[in-house]
Amino acid sequence: MPKHSPIFPIVGVGASAGGLDSFKRFIGDIPVDSGMAYVLLQHLDPDHESLLPEILANHTTLAVNEITDGLKIKPNHIYILPENELVTVSDHVLNLSPRKKNEQNLPIDYFFKSLALIHKTLAAGVVLSGTAHDGTLGLKHIKEHGGITFAEDPQTAKWVEMPQNAISSGVVDFVLSPEEIVKKLLKTNIAYQHTLTWDEEKLPKGQEDAFRQILSLMRLRSNVDFNYYKQPTLKRRIARRMGINEMDSLKNYLELLREDKNEQEALFQDMLIQVTSFFRDTQMFHELREKIFPDLLKNGDKQNPTLRLWVAGCATGEEAYSLAMTLQDVLDESVDALNSRPKIQIFASDISTKAIEHAREGIFNHLAVESLTEDMRRKYFTKINSDYRINKSIRDLIVFAPHNFLKDPPFAKIDLLSCRNVFIYMDTFLQKKALTTFHYALKENGYLVLGKAETVGSSTNQFIPVSKHEKIYSRTKGLGRYVPSAPKIKQPPLKSIEPKFSYSDKEPDFRKVADKMLIDRHTPPNVIVDDQMEVVHINGVLSPFLEHHSGKPSFNLNKMAQEGLGFELRNAIHKVRSGKSPVIKKDIPIHTAEENFLVTIEVLALKGTVEPHYLIVFHRKSAASPPSEKIKKLFKGIFKPRKNELQAQNLALRNELAQVREDMGSISEDQEATNEELQSANEELLSSNEEMQSLNEELETSKEELQSTNEELVIINQELVEKQNQIKHQFEYTEAILATLRESLVVLDKDLRLRSGNDAFFKKFEVRENDVLGKSIFTIQQGKWNDDALKNLLSKVLNERAVLKDFDIKLELPKIGYRNFQLNAREIVDGNKSDKLILLAIEDVTERKKAVQKYEESIDELKKTNEQLDQFTNIASHDLQEPLRKILIFSDRLRNSENVTLAPEMVTYVEKMEESAKRMTTLVKNLLDYSRVANHDLLLENTDLNEVLRDLLPDFEVLIEEKNAQIDISPLPTIKSIPHQISQLFYNLINNALKFSNKAIPPKIEISTKELDPKEIELYRGLNEHQKYIEILVKDNGIGFDKKYGEHIFKIFQRLNKPREYQGTGIGLALVKRIVDNHKGLIFADSKEGEGAEFHVILPVDGPVSKNLVL
Repeated sequence: MPKHSPIFPIVGVGASAGGLDSFKRFIGDIPVDSGMAYVLLQHLDPDHESLLPEILANHTTLAVNEITDGLKIKPNHIYILPENELVTVSDHVLNLSPRKKNEQNLPIDYFFKSLALIHKTLAAGVVLSGTAHDGTLGLKHIKEHGGITFAEDPQTAKWVEMPQNAISSGVVDFVLSPEEIVKKLLKTNIAYQHTLTWDEEKLPKGQEDAFRQILSLMRLRSNVDFNYYKQPTLKRRIARRMGINEMDSLKNYLELLREDKNEQEALFQDMLIQVTSFFRDTQMFHELREKIFPDLLKNGDKQNPTLRLWVAGCATGEEAYSLAMTLQDVLDESVDALNSRPKIQIFASDISTKAIEHAREGIFNHLAVESLTEDMRRKYFTKINSDYRINKSIRDLIVFAPHNFLKDPPFAKIDLLSCRNVFIYMDTFLQKKALTTFHYALKENGYLVLGKAETVGSSTNQFIPVSKHEKIYSRTKGLGRYVPSAPKIKQPPLKSIEPKFSYSDKEPDFRKVADKMLIDRHTPPNVIVDDQMEVVHINGVLSPFLEHHSGKPSFNLNKMAQEGLGFELRNAIHKVRSGKSPVIKKDIPIHTAEENFLVTIEVLALKGTVEPHYLIVFHRKSAASPPSEKIKKLFKGIFKPRKNELQAQNLALRNELAQVREDMGSISEDQEATNEELQSANEELLSSNEEMQSLNEELETSKEELQSTNEELVIINQELVEKQNQIKHQFEYTEAILATLRESLVVLDKDLRLRSGNDAFFKKFEVRENDVLGKSIFTIQQGKWNDDALKNLLSKVLNERAVLKDFDIKLELPKIGYRNFQLNAREIVDGNKSDKLILLAIEDVTERKKAVQKYEESIDELKKTNEQLDQFTNIASHDLQEPLRKILIFSDRLRNSENVTLAPEMVTYVEKMEESAKRMTTLVKNLLDYSRVANHDLLLENTDLNEVLRDLLPDFEVLIEEKNAQIDISPLPTIKSIPHQISQLFYNLINNALKFSNKAIPPKIEISTKELDPKEIELYRGLNEHQKYIEILVKDNGIGFDKKYGEHIFKIFQRLNKPREYQGTGIGLALVKRIVDNHKGLIFADSKEGEGAEFHVILPVDGPVSKNLVL
């Protein structure tokens, strides 16, 4: 807002049908000194002159004015929009423009938008009674720019549609009656008055620390550092929250924030400023459709066509969905020109989890999609009541994720990155950091899209413009660099940090020693501070310029600076921050208890640092003689004239203000006298006019009501007959259902007496209807149902409208003996709504209890059996491996003994014995691995499949070299699994492929993965539709096998080839199958003899979930 403008809030008040009554109630409670101006806007007939100013003038003591073009707005005045006009506000001047005939009439939105853009936190919007939705978008603009919004409580409004639309859209801060809205406005205005003096760059003394602490608190709460966001915007957001909470001090608001987590969340959401809409800046989307997307499709990867987009700062998703719809249209139009349809991946991220949840839901109200064409709404949305849901074909293209692109690792290999209208809230430092990250994320020649008011600044070496007007840039060639954010570590600033000199073993480096001595002797004292003016490094003695004061230690430069020096330091750093060139301030007088002296300071911005840092050098002039006359005169010369000048100015201003008040009083008295005369002359005319108009409306209404009465009566009679038939059929239908239910049902009255029961109840409990109806449930069947706990629960159902759910009770009943029952009950209302009844369902769960008990006993037996098997396996492994080790040792001694010479045939026998022992050792090891796979005590871990293969492949180096094999591995994902089992899985699959290779050609093995989409998951029986899965493909060019053995090969000890041709134990693939089963996945093989084999392994990404899985 321009500096010369008077500072006071402007309240926009909109209404349509029923608005006159709401206006009267609203203005009737406004005091004459509220300090605010009020602009009232109502939907009016363009062909009839409005009498609203005259009518409302009778209900308020404020001046009521009909708006004229160029009218200057004043506080404590009411301004009313004339008929057939639209109004905007600029610099406290109201400007009229004629209403356009062929356009929708939305005068409230039109004014609210201009009010928000110009007056920001000094804007307030109020929507009162009316139809349709005018005002909702306007309130959204006001809230986004820091103003406060109100809607009339629908219970007090004659027509609820207009305020209800605003409330449902989530843009209203307070829902109150018109009278309560005025009271709240007055309270928030008092709070706002304390923030109006805030300068755009600097807060008043004592408030700056509280502001910084608020930012620190928000960083701790949200993990977002707002220190490098545009400070004026943040101050407006905080001022808005202070107004809403009626706080007049930043310190008080800080205390509220510390205690109230809900307020922390509210401030965080306000600070994010999520301004978005579908196809915002249509010309930019036209550029994407006509040039950018066709270029990406033309020059993309032909072998693996994939387009990857990233919307950074996606807010509630409209931008991401707009890109997806545009791209889908381009693909549909280019279907004939493309060899294959590319895969689309759109990543949409935002730091607000709340916004991401809204975006994921993909449901928008009718106002959000109003700007879209009917064809687009029909093609890409599904209407649900009054809302619209994005279609699955578009929703599936986008992955929404909470993500902070300033801190978190970016998405990679991006073709187009959109980050629009985010930079406008950030300082240059954050913009440059973000651009470096975006350069890293984009492919070479990838595109960056920014907002209308944003540029790449000094990063022209990273991005070149493709469309300057639409702010579309192309990434330059060169290696991208991503600088991960690290926590800020402040070095101890108490003492100077000495450089470390390294000495050789023989003699010192004399040059470095000499350099150090020169630096120590001749370098003036200096400090390094960060952008928050915190001292991070000290060199030399700084006690004459900086010192610690009593109280809590602080290394903030403002607090450490000597009197008279703090202002100059802040001013110099501000100039360096703005212009980047060094600043020198000479001959600053410093007065301490011991001495007076002059100091010159030099401030320079450090280059090459990730975050802004500044070097401050102090040059002290020689101390003056003890009397210090020069300095005393200098101080006196500086401060005394200034003080006298300020006093004179203050006195002059006071005199001028007194004169103005006197003149205003005279003018006001004259005008009030004139108004009283005019008012008395017009009162009778206005009153008569109102009465005539009201009578005319009543007559018209009565006529219409009489004409429609007969038609309504006929229709109502038909409807009643139809309703009676429906009720009769419904009753018969319900009775039939109850009669066929096998579960016992009874209805109890308010005294817990049986009122009715179904056939199942009487048969189950072998009682007659006449014997039990009308009796208390606690007295029937010899009082066996008389249970205190059951009494209390049924009493709560009646008195507290509680629900009785799955209450277990065991009873010994006549004729049927001991039985277990599970009871469920809830309150039902009789047709006349007077009698309270309970519907009680009684289920006999005796057999189920027995089955559960038997099942649990079986589980215990199985656990014991498994433990015994594990013990047996370990013992058998040891007992089998020990003799085999001895056989190998003794056979080795026989062959290599110098004392024994074996005959050639004996050597052959010994070698065969060794080979048999080794095969047996391998078999025992494989059996042990096979038995241990299902160990449920093993923990799942995040497993990088790339690392698993990197660790595994060295084991095959000799075999790969011998067979001249080639193994191609595509990038693999990270999943949750048991790492060593996944290693065994890959080992056996690769070993199998190498072992059964075709001897005529070198083996070739290909390993790749893909993520299954929901439709593919549904095709596989046994997969959990609520989980994500990957499919691992291991393909070779070996000997293959007959397809009919596809399941046979996964059974233990099953071999398709003769042992002499291909060595093996017949356990490897069985072990792979067991590992996959243990992870709740699937495995199958596909092959033809002589043409290689493919092994498909499907595993859950987030680890196995046993329930809902069919094996």
